Amino acid sequence: MTEFVSLSVDEGVGTIRIDRPPMNALNRQIQGELLEVADEAATRADVRAVVVYGGEKTFAAGADVKEMASMSYSDMAPQARRLSAGLGAISTIPKPTVAAVTGYALGGGLEVVLGADRRIAGDNVKLGFPEILLGIFPGGGGTQRAARLIGPSRTKDLIYTGRMVKADEALAIGLVDEVVPADEVYTRAVAWAHQFTAGPALAYAAAKKAIDNGLDTDLRTGLDIESELFAGVFATDDAKAGMASFVENGPGKATFTGR
Repeated sequence: MTEFVSLSVDEGVGTIRIDRPPMNALNRQIQGELLEVADEAATRADVRAVVVYGGEKTFAAGADVKEMASMSYSDMAPQARRLSAGLGAISTIPKPTVAAVTGYALGGGLEVVLGADRRIAGDNVKLGFPEILLGIFPGGGGTQRAARLIGPSRTKDLIYTGRMVKADEALAIGLVDEVVPADEVYTRAVAWAHQFTAGPALAYAAAKKAIDNGLDTDLRTGLDIESELFAGVFATDDAKAGMASFVENGPGKATFTGR
């Protein structure tokens, strides 16, 4: 049983909820619980898409600094990869994922957000990597995922300065994909996720893997990855059903089973 991170499911949409008042500080326990709950969301057949949410007031204000303050190099060295895995756990879910972001998403909180496929932010958000102000830098995937999303120059600006960006700038630089009123964030995220609940689950997973794995290599290797995964979906029931429906009835009328 998890204490601070939960998974609830409604009509195919799983919500991963972080709930550690008042600011959802991401201590080692939460990092482990994110791994556990992400694995559950990945393997449950009734979860077809995922929303990760920190609540109405704030997403997560970062890692638990009090927990880290007394750690030495020898303390952190064996923990660093697990920290990265926990804060990046959402990225391992082979289904469409969306972060519903309200209030603060700082440091480790922003790193969790970056693991989602899409980011929907409230107009009250403040995002950033303030770790440099503590004499450290983002170690939960921030240097890598942010650079791939918004480019190295913008990422260095955010990390070097430790400044916070508001919704309008976050949208302009591509750090978030959509800005809505704060009280509509979760509803909008669920609506985005719900459009995939009756879709071809294995094709979504393969497409996601092709995109993510291809980003980590050169174009030629990426194309090879794509070709292998593309051929693989022809073994699914949904590919057969989808193409037969297209031939017989035209586009957009197929019924998929997720197999």
